[in-house]
Amino acid sequence: MINNKVYGLLGLTAKAGKIVFGTDSCLEMIAKNKVKLIIVAEDSSERTINNFKEKCKQNNIDFYIFGKKDDLSKSIGKVNKTVIGIKDKNLAGAIIKILSGGDVIG
Repeated sequence: MINNKVYGLLGLTAKAGKIVFGTDSCLEMIAKNKVKLIIVAEDSSERTINNFKEKCKQNNIDFYIFGKKDDLSKSIGKVNKTVIGIKDKNLAGAIIKILSGGDVIG
């Protein structure tokens, strides 16, 4: 249930154009401080997870490990994307609220 809500919000975010995906693009947006939330797939490599965890910590950006690579990619209409960055603070806030077990929208 929670997964579906998160995937739905990711799809909405993608349609709104408030998303970045892929390792290089996300790292670039972290460096420019343009993302509010980074989501890395559970089945990503340990190196990718640790790299993004550290970069997000340095730049005070929220970081979550969530979902499988295929499900995350499908939710944004792409293929084989392990890292997703959310640029909009309101949409990021809604996703964070659900992932952290807060109020569930709907």
